[in-house]
Amino acid sequence: MEKEETIQKTADYMKEKLAKDSSGHDWWHTYRVWHLGRKIATAEKADLYVVELASLLHDIADYKLHNGDEEIGPRLAREWLQGLSFKQEIISHVPEIISNMSFKPNKKSEMKTIEGKCVQDADFLDAIGAIGIARCFAFGGYKGNIMHNPKIKPNPNLTEKKYKKAESTQINHFYEKLLLIKDRLNTKTARKLAEPRHKFIENFLEQFLNEWDLEI
Repeated sequence: MEKEETIQKTADYMKEKLAKDSSGHDWWHTYRVWHLGRKIATAEKADLYVVELASLLHDIADYKLHNGDEEIGPRLAREWLQGLSFKQEIISHVPEIISNMSFKPNKKSEMKTIEGKCVQDADFLDAIGAIGIARCFAFGGYKGNIMHNPKIKPNPNLTEKKYKKAESTQINHFYEKLLLIKDRLNTKTARKLAEPRHKFIENFLEQFLNEWDLEI
């Protein structure tokens, strides 16, 4: 199959697979990551084909929604690519990107290729700004998490193990992840795109906490 055909086939597959997601990891998240990934990859001169495929497949099975299983996403992506008879280099590269996508506290990106860095940056960008705020609370509602409790303090220095198991609040999630993203981005292009999104989060938190404390 031609490249455009395989991209469209993969997009159609993911659109159907994620159609009913209500956790913030839905098709429209994937769609935004796909197009942000293309934008970043073009500016950074990465392999656009690999970036598109990895962007489309990056949430084929997010570990947070599959009992912490970090192998299921890369495995399902590999099976999809094998089913379309991709070259071995792509069958290896795309799952490797997906396996290293997740945010890790107190740890820099483990992406080895510029393509992986572009996809990770696109995913991280969709976790901040106005949409990032909406996705944060959508995921909290999906998981049944508390929105805010001033007695539960955020811990931005969690270890990776504790981060994955921590029972926190959605407001704390801003301090434990979302506000840290800007400085974890891999590419110059993404860092520039992140600036207004990061500022929006800071403004939101100031407004939220002022309203919570009945100061305004």
